[in-house]
Amino acid sequence: MSKKTKGRAGARAATAQAGGPNPKQPCPCGSGKRYKACHGAGDEVIVLRPFDGLAAEPDLIALREFVPSGLAPLPLSEAGAKLAGERTATLATVLPGASAGMVRADGTALVGLQTQTRGGDISADLGRALRWALTAEPGEVLPVSGSSLGDGPVRLQDLVDPDASLDITVHKDFGWWLPEDSSEEPSADVTAALEHANSVIRPTEPVRGEGVRAAYWVDAGEKAHLRWVRPEPEDRLLAALARLLANDELDLGEGSRYAGSFRAHGLLVPVWDLDLEMHAKEWSAPAQAFAGRLERALGSLDDEPASERERRARDSLAGRQITLR
Repeated sequence: MSKKTKGRAGARAATAQAGGPNPKQPCPCGSGKRYKACHGAGDEVIVLRPFDGLAAEPDLIALREFVPSGLAPLPLSEAGAKLAGERTATLATVLPGASAGMVRADGTALVGLQTQTRGGDISADLGRALRWALTAEPGEVLPVSGSSLGDGPVRLQDLVDPDASLDITVHKDFGWWLPEDSSEEPSADVTAALEHANSVIRPTEPVRGEGVRAAYWVDAGEKAHLRWVRPEPEDRLLAALARLLANDELDLGEGSRYAGSFRAHGLLVPVWDLDLEMHAKEWSAPAQAFAGRLERALGSLDDEPASERERRARDSLAGRQITLR
């Protein structure tokens, strides 16, 4: 075995030992390739929890993974504000052409979350795109964020306030792609891209309430889902969910069924099937009630060991991993 091959094998082994991606599963970078044929093929180890350390971590994951159209002003850190000067930056789920960043004619800086990444660290790709957007000339577009953007490493954590939350606005379409104050008619290509994007968007609305954040109602066609990004460590969250399941408290009330969960960028995302006939706002109270039950279950874990029934429930939950299409 050559030294290079040994190095690649060592990197894959280190990632596997750290609980990394399955080599046969899609690469977490979003390329669509298997991990072993993408970031798992080289020496670079992918960062499995790229937004760790940010209070907005669950919101960032939701915006990247399943919110189709949304905007959120980025609260910059002291270093980010110094770099930006008078300019502000807005985080967008998707930009026209799946661009990594753009600066409008009026100087508004936009950074895209749902874009192809080049490195093993999504936060680094976003950090470089944000740094570019804060300093680029009006009218410029950044197709894909890459390691050649500027000198020195930079991550999202270096440029945004780590303790700030995001003020997210979810849109029903992509009309915000066109500046409101523009007097020019969009080109045929832009119009066609906008029409296509609007035609495939899935209706999505935030579910809000006390103790409820990063939870979204999604129209999935034949049924609706509630997808809820949770900030707790996976083992602790599964233990609390198992306690609720053992007590028949895991659903959100009538018209709901716990479907399973999926992992996204280091956090677990529980999913419930919902009655499609019920409006998204009708799930705010049930979600708030569930948040209270979950908080109590989490708080009891250190004082009350898991029962045999709860251990069986945890095994059941661990096997109910779902894939969203």
